[in-house]
Amino acid sequence: MVEAVLFDFDGTLADTAPDLGGALNLLLRRYDKPQVSLSRSRPLVSMGARGMLQIGFGVKPDHAEYEALKTEYLALYEANLCRETRLFDGIGQVLDALETRTIPWGIVTNKHSRFTTPLLAALNISQRVNCVVTGDSVTRLKPDPEGLIAAAKKLNLPPSKNIVYVGDDERDIQAAIAAQMTPVIARYGYLGNDNPPAKWGTALMIDSPNELLQALGIH
Repeated sequence: MVEAVLFDFDGTLADTAPDLGGALNLLLRRYDKPQVSLSRSRPLVSMGARGMLQIGFGVKPDHAEYEALKTEYLALYEANLCRETRLFDGIGQVLDALETRTIPWGIVTNKHSRFTTPLLAALNISQRVNCVVTGDSVTRLKPDPEGLIAAAKKLNLPPSKNIVYVGDDERDIQAAIAAQMTPVIARYGYLGNDNPPAKWGTALMIDSPNELLQALGIH
């Protein structure tokens, strides 16, 4: 029996890649550097600023200029937060179905509340979501299960296989397994450039949001 469904945000619930990639190109333009196509930046969106700066500037967190570039990048992203970001096609119907069946749903993301909270309002779901756990509300980010366990607590549920976590990154699946929840891989999401989803561990897989209810046996 499914007691709750939790979602990762970027690449699972919402397609944020156009705005995250757009902010990168604004920063690249500021430094007279070549633009990065969405097809190149999209797989790295789940890595946040770290992924964007890596593909755009070739810098990693240990680089001397990383923190300054990160501050600039995040300011640009915040100023252009929801220009093209949308819920993935089919997510609205999934949320409707869960709510009709009084199955609570929530969000567990490494994204900071500085961005998550206004995005939920802009997407008109802030009044619908039953719990939100952001990266700045926990001490350890995914793949640690702390955020998922915190979400279960907010829902007054014990972590168990009856709670489903849907994500598009290997860290999401690792966190769900560590929390003893049921992992679902959103293959329509960003997925990263590393291990293919088939190697992420035992998990259900869906190729579109519309497949989720059927995969979970929710009718």
